[in-house]
Amino acid sequence: MCSPGEAPPGPASAGDLPPEWETDDERMAFLFSAFKQSREVNSTEWDSKMAFWVGLVLARGRRRGAVRTCLRELQNGFERRGSVPLGLGTVLRELLRRGKLQRESDFMASVDSSWISWGVGVFILKPLKWTLSSVLGDSKIPEEEEVLIYVELLQEKAEEVYRFYQNSALSSHPVVALSELRSLCAGLCPDERTFYLLLLQLQKEKRVTILEQNGEKIVKFARGLHAKVSPMNDVDIGVYQLMQSEQLLSQKVESLSQEAEKCKEDARSACRAGKKQLALRCLKSKRRTERRIEELHSKLDAVQGILDRIYASQTDQMVFNAYQAGVGALKLSMKDVTVERAENLVDQIQELCDTQDEVAQTLAGAGLNGLEVDSEELEKELDSLLQDSSKDSLDLPPVPQKVPSAPISDAELEAELERLSVCAADPAQKAPSASSEPKTAPGLNL
Repeated sequence: MCSPGEAPPGPASAGDLPPEWETDDERMAFLFSAFKQSREVNSTEWDSKMAFWVGLVLARGRRRGAVRTCLRELQNGFERRGSVPLGLGTVLRELLRRGKLQRESDFMASVDSSWISWGVGVFILKPLKWTLSSVLGDSKIPEEEEVLIYVELLQEKAEEVYRFYQNSALSSHPVVALSELRSLCAGLCPDERTFYLLLLQLQKEKRVTILEQNGEKIVKFARGLHAKVSPMNDVDIGVYQLMQSEQLLSQKVESLSQEAEKCKEDARSACRAGKKQLALRCLKSKRRTERRIEELHSKLDAVQGILDRIYASQTDQMVFNAYQAGVGALKLSMKDVTVERAENLVDQIQELCDTQDEVAQTLAGAGLNGLEVDSEELEKELDSLLQDSSKDSLDLPPVPQKVPSAPISDAELEAELERLSVCAADPAQKAPSASSEPKTAPGLNL
């Protein structure tokens, strides 16, 4: 990227740039100009220009997926019609102040210095012509070539490497060879330099540790997503050596199997050619190879059995730790709980429940006038009424029949009218008539 001998990436594509990049020459001339020496001269213009370039620089790094950049690479990427932004140096210093970018030298100095001893320092520092003094702060690299790191992007990619390892077959044991890990992460890390930077970030987060054993570098990962890695001990190294032995034995068995198959084919060819002695020698060689394969198989089974026991013991240790944590939690939660207090509490609850039942029964049995009503007697009375209504029919008088009356003649009506007129004229006759029995009018059936 910005190391000696590396060609910087080309300009950004049109889709990665804002719309005014090609359409608004006046606006872009302002943005490509240098910043004023002091923000106080015109804070509005200064802030507007800074916001534009800060967003563009961070977006470019995330879009490209590269954790490293430098001023020269950004100037080449944002070149427009032969011009480069004159204020990018000020923008990068502002991003450094905000913590969005970090100098690679400062990042290296913030990691445990023991990592430099296993070769990362030589690999990373040598291309940039750094010395140990430059790592500690005395850098003499030109500003245009000083490598900067996107802090958030580096953290995200380091987390991605960690999760990728946890989901792989290599995670059966926390110790893995650095070369195997590099092959596993080839798709995530475009170059070996970025791979080492991601490992340094994981080391800084105390999620991995590294050790050189017999000229080979081995990495130990933390077991959980949020756990801290423990120092590498003799058990880790012994398990790693067993894993390497298993791998070597498997490769040897595969090689001998191919050799035995070749001896078998040679014996067939010798038989076809009539070379009996050569065929017998080939068969003897095949038998010896098969015996060696059987011996290696037995050794391989023994190594795999030991590894299985180690993995089982690690699982047992994890379960034991979980049980121990559970016991501690139970002790804390039942610190003030005893059998006597529990029995007393149950008795109090039962007493309160009995009292509540009595109150409910009392409230349910009270009438409106304070008189108790026996529900069984009411039910008996209701049953008797229902039985009487079903057996006895209602005794009602017969419906009267309408009898047609005979027609009254005019002579009878006149005689009745005359009698009524006499009674009204003589009140003395009214009294005895009132005490006498009423007479029925002739011709009327009352």
